[in-house]
Order: sequence, then C-alpha cells, then structure tokens
Amino acid sequence: MRSAERLSFESMLSALSAAGEATRLRLMVLLAEAELTVSELVIILGQSQPRISRHLKLLLEAGLVERHREGAWAFFLIAQSGPLATFVRDMIARIMPNDPVFSADRARLVEVRRQRAEQAARYFEAQAQNWDEVRAMHVPEERVEAAIREIVGPAPVDTLLDLGTGTGRMLELLAPIAGRAVGVDQSPQMLGLARVRLERAGLRNVQLRQGDLYALPVEAGFYDLVVMHQVLHYLDDPTRALREAGRALRADGRLLIVDFAPHEEESLRMVHAHRRLGFAGEEISACMEQAGLACIARRDLVPRPDEGGKLTVSLWLGQPASAHPGADTGSTVSPAEERV
Repeated sequence: MRSAERLSFESMLSALSAAGEATRLRLMVLLAEAELTVSELVIILGQSQPRISRHLKLLLEAGLVERHREGAWAFFLIAQSGPLATFVRDMIARIMPNDPVFSADRARLVEVRRQRAEQAARYFEAQAQNWDEVRAMHVPEERVEAAIREIVGPAPVDTLLDLGTGTGRMLELLAPIAGRAVGVDQSPQMLGLARVRLERAGLRNVQLRQGDLYALPVEAGFYDLVVMHQVLHYLDDPTRALREAGRALRADGRLLIVDFAPHEEESLRMVHAHRRLGFAGEEISACMEQAGLACIARRDLVPRPDEGGKLTVSLWLGQPASAHPGADTGSTVSPAEERV
C-alpha cells in the first residue's frame, strides 16, 4: 500500500476480525457488487433478518461497509473511500470468481435485481407519458447531452455529485469519467429507477442517497463536479439550493446547471409541477453570486426548425468565486457564441 493508505494495528485487527466469518465475507462480496437492503440480503443468503442485521452492524463498526438511508429503508454497500476501502476491495479481488459459495450468492443477486427492474419498469410506465410530453417541448436530449459532454470536457474527475438525479441518466453519462460518483434525490421511486439503470450500465463507482437538496447528505468541500440537470425549475428557493451545491464543491470544483431559458408554457406549471418557467442568464448569475459562485461559461441550445421543440435549454458552468478573484459573475461567453 501507499503510505497514505496504511492501517494502524488496531484498525487492521478490527478489519480482519470483522471479515473473518463466513456470512460476513459473503456479505462483503455481495455489497461490492450492488447496494442492497437487509430484506434483499435475507433473500439472497437465506438467513434471518436479526442475524443479517447483526453481521452488518459488525461490518459497519469495523468500517468495511457503509449505510445510506432512503426513508424507512437503509441501503448497504462496501466502503467507498479510505484505506479500509482499499483493503476490502483487494481482499475480495483475491477470491476465486467461480467459487461455488459466491457463485450461488451471485445467482440469487441476479434474481433480486430482476425483481427491482420489474418494479422500476412499472413505475416508469406509469410516468412515461408525462416525461415524454416535456421532452417533446425542448431541444432533443442528444444535443443537450453532447453540450454537457463538451462543457464538462473529457478529463477525468475524482468525485462527481448529481443533485436531483431522477432516473440516473446524468450519472450514466458522466460517471464513466469519475473515480467516485454520488446521486441524490428526494424520491425513493426515482432512486429505484436510477439504481436499475446504473446496474444495467455496469457502473460500480456510483452511490445513491435519498436527501433534501436544501440539506445535502454529502461531504462538504469534497466534489470536483456537481451537476443540477433540470432541477432548479422545481424549487421554490433556487439560491438556497445553489448555496448547498457550492458547499459540496472543492475550492476549484465546478457546478454545472442545465435548465430551461425563460418561456411561457404554463402547462408545465399546471400539469408537471414546475414552479419556475425557466431562468434568464442574468438570474442564474445573480443566484450564483449570492451562493458564493462565479459563472464562468454559458450556452443556450435553441430548437432548430426541424426539431419541433419550443423551449431553449441553457447550460451554466460555475466555480467558487474564490477561484476567480475579481471575476465578473456574468457569462464569459459572448452572446454570439453561446446561442447554438
């Protein structure tokens, strides 16, 4: 190990003691594959809920496993950062992949994932018409996502945070360039959809957390890139949400906002619960300034005649103002360059 990842005697002894039991080792292998609830682990391992909970408690205390709550549910996964995370992943990587015990557990995990996917599909089917109606009103998603990739750039990022993650599409798009990614959403149903999407994509570096965008359940000053994709128009206090997003950023981190430019589609307010009918560039810049951020780039994606949509989608890129002393909080992109 690198010196920064070395463990003390007590930490190593605690980790080895926690890992050195058959059920707990099986749990760690499963939780390296997916975020799982106690009830799902009961199904996979065929053991009682109190027994599984007791083993999880020991793993949590040893720092080998993490827990995140979603309402009344708790999801468990393998430790994601620090020397113990390296220790447990190295240990799991040394297990024979075709070992019969773990192969049987993984087969039952496949069935649990299938059940999740069926539940997500039923919810998506119930909501699909609403989403399709909104998508038909604006620039095609392909153009939006291409612009997101361009403004973010191809360089890897250590840590990514997606706020209001919804179905997890932004995580699917951007997590491949991130070392670690976290998605936050208030809705357990949306997190269920995101979990299925990310499992299908084979993304193992992503966590999902239920949380309030006004009081984020994440580390402060930790993230290189924070994304808010089609989120602000649902909020009654965008500046407060941007302040929370800024709190999560590292000193040189970046915040990407994707939302509608001002429009007059009242149906989005009446039918789809949009609180705001888009945002002008100067309004977002002012909100960023109040949140201690500087707007460093902006693009407006205007619908083309052959695309059928009515609504312009805007992208704003911000950074902590401390990284840009004396910078203008308005866009650094000229109006001629930003409208595409």
